[in-house]
Amino acid sequence: MFVTPVPEGPDWPRPPAALPADRLDDPPQGARVTVAGLVILRQRPGTAKGVIFVTLEDETGVVNVIVWRKIYERFRRAVIAGRLLRVTGRIQRAHSVTHVLAEEIEDISDMLDMLVTGAPLPPPDTP
Repeated sequence: MFVTPVPEGPDWPRPPAALPADRLDDPPQGARVTVAGLVILRQRPGTAKGVIFVTLEDETGVVNVIVWRKIYERFRRAVIAGRLLRVTGRIQRAHSVTHVLAEEIEDISDMLDMLVTGAPLPPPDTP
């Protein structure tokens, strides 16, 4: 699949900040974004030729993530075991559904423990 490079807009969060699910319609098609949320669903249909579909949920809604086989092999542990993920990838829209095509996947499940203990969350990574 070919993704046309799109200039990043000034009005929506870009990596390393996470874009809330309810703002996924703001960036243009092909824009690179970072999303984060609890893993509520992992699907690996036999008919999908190794593609994994992950659904994340944040406080504003759900994010559909597509993980191609090559990306899965690189971030296997996070995809399989992560309870809370941060995913960076490109926006894809098809048939009124928005997906994030994963390029990087980070398991940030340890942040869940910080929420329970009341410890301050670390600032987002800086490039």
